[in-house]
Order: sequence, then structure tokens, then C-alpha cells
Amino acid sequence: MKTDRISRRKFLQNTAVTTTMASLIPLGISNNAFAQQPVNDKPPREVWIAGLSQMGLYAKTPELMTEKILEILKEVIPYQPDFVCLPEAFVFSNVERKFTVAEKLQISENVLEQFAEFSKRNNCYTICPVYTSSDGKIYNSAVVFSREGEKIGIYNKIHETEEEIFKGITPGSLLQPVIQTDFGPIGIQICFDIQWDDGWKMLREQGAKIIFWPSAFAGGKMVNTKAWQHKCVVTSSSNGYTSKLCDISGETIAQTGIWDKNLFCAPVNLEKVFLNTWPYVLRFNDIQNKYGRKVRITNFHEEEWSIIESLSPDIFVKDILKEFDLKTHEEHIESAEKVQNKART
Repeated sequence: MKTDRISRRKFLQNTAVTTTMASLIPLGISNNAFAQQPVNDKPPREVWIAGLSQMGLYAKTPELMTEKILEILKEVIPYQPDFVCLPEAFVFSNVERKFTVAEKLQISENVLEQFAEFSKRNNCYTICPVYTSSDGKIYNSAVVFSREGEKIGIYNKIHETEEEIFKGITPGSLLQPVIQTDFGPIGIQICFDIQWDDGWKMLREQGAKIIFWPSAFAGGKMVNTKAWQHKCVVTSSSNGYTSKLCDISGETIAQTGIWDKNLFCAPVNLEKVFLNTWPYVLRFNDIQNKYGRKVRITNFHEEEWSIIESLSPDIFVKDILKEFDLKTHEEHIESAEKVQNKART
């Protein structure tokens, strides 16, 4: 594992800031909860992500719910996940008793200790949604632990519900930093945040490559929409029903469901970029003729989107963009707006 992490880190240093991620998975794996188990020499572009649903999980106390979650997570350990994302305030969901905000804070502290140890023991990042406090204010948060079990970041839910605010929960700041990982910056949104676009845009403008969405509800097509709107991998983990992993095209890579109730685990690929099809389609044949099976180009004909993906450890998308004078979708739109604004004046 140590050698694998070093190779990934070296790879990321050579990866363009504009490069985005999506799936690198065998055909037919889409919508399944688990992808093929990885081998020890995983390609450096793969990032394995696990998410959880609390469908059918009930407990008398938060402590017992935590035990159930940790027991279920044992199933993904053989897959060596790089990230594990838990649902919103999961220790208080589907639990018999109701708790005061003060009680939730105390319980959350104990839960954070357990998942810090989980991250360290399993060499993975963990997104752990709990309640936190700062400067006398209480937040609905998600704490991120590093592979070593160190707290490396926290996100405070921006768009709280009226009910939570009346109970004493404070909405988070409208501007919050991304969290740095081996695979580049990541971001978090929580539940009700999906009804607004400001937080998602804030994170993407800071270069977030994956946005995790712990939630009390499944979100459905909204989760897929956020992925393609922001050209970003989106991972959901919900208190009930479906949790899923979406690639930058908005397609579902893996998900929970009736037959895979509580877990999914699958890879995404860092070397993938989202383009407007026209006029860059004029260079696609040249790209394929040069790189063959080392590069995959996927065209979405009705939307006129295209995705260029490197399947080889020695090919970087940023180099392809430069070599064939291509612009990412974001760069294409920005360029068009500059010309439009200039023409108006």
C-alpha cells in the first residue's frame, strides 16, 4: 500500500488542475453496488469510493447504531477503499430516542474518536457527519479524517432547515475551503444544500474533484444532475434508500438498492475531462489514431458533450488538451463569454 500511495501522489503532481474524474470500470458494472475487487498493483488513476445507506438499519441507541455501521463497513475493507462516506448525522438516524443538541454534541465526540481509529486502521479517508461546535455555535457538520486518522477538514452545512435552526443549529459560512487529499481537493455538501447551487459552485471553483453529499434523503436525479452540471464526481450517502456514486457525465457508476441495501464500493478515474463536442470533434480521429486503446473518447450525441479519458499510466489528459489545442467545457464557455461581452461593447 505504501508504494501505491507514493505512485499516486507522483501522478497527481503531473495532473492538470482542469482535469476531472469519472469511472474506470469494466463494462456492465454500472449500477452495481460493488465493482471487481482490486488487485495490489492498482493503476495510479483509480480512486475507490465507498458509500453507505441506512436502509433497514435500526438501533436503540447511537452507540448500537455505530456498532452496526462499523460491522457493515467490514464488507468493504477487502476493496481497500480510498474514501468512505457516511450518511448525514447517521448515529442519530433510525434510533429510538430523541436527543437534545447538547447530548448530540457529546455523543458526536465519541463517534469521531471511533472513526478516526477506523481511518487509521484501514488506511482510508473517512467523511464522518456529526454535530460540532465552534465559538459558541453548533453546526451540522461533516468531519474528514486522513489515512492516518488525523482530522484534516470540516464542512458546516450551509443551508440548514428551519426546524434545525429553531433547535439551535447555526448555518455554516457561505464560503468554506476545499479539503486537500492525496487525490487533490474534495468538497462536501449536506442534504438540504442540494436545493441551492452556491455551495457546489464554490467548491468547484476551488478545484474540488469529488463532492461528497451525506444526506437524510436519497436525492434521486438531483444527485446525477449536480455531477454533470459541475463536471465533478458526486458521492451520496443517505439515511435511507439509495446511495450512489455518479461520474462527471451524471451517469450512475454504483448504487445501493433492494438487493444491495447498505453499501457500494467502486472506482473513479482521475484522468478524464469534459468537453463541448463541437468544434473539438474535428480532432478526435487524430487523437484516436495516435493513442489507440490508450485513450477513450465518449460522445453524448444529443447533449453534444464529449469525454476524453486516459486509460494508460503514461498518458495525461492535460498533455492531450495542449497537443490538440482543446479546451475543457469550462474554458470553452469562459472563452465564449469573453468574446460575447467584448462584442456587446
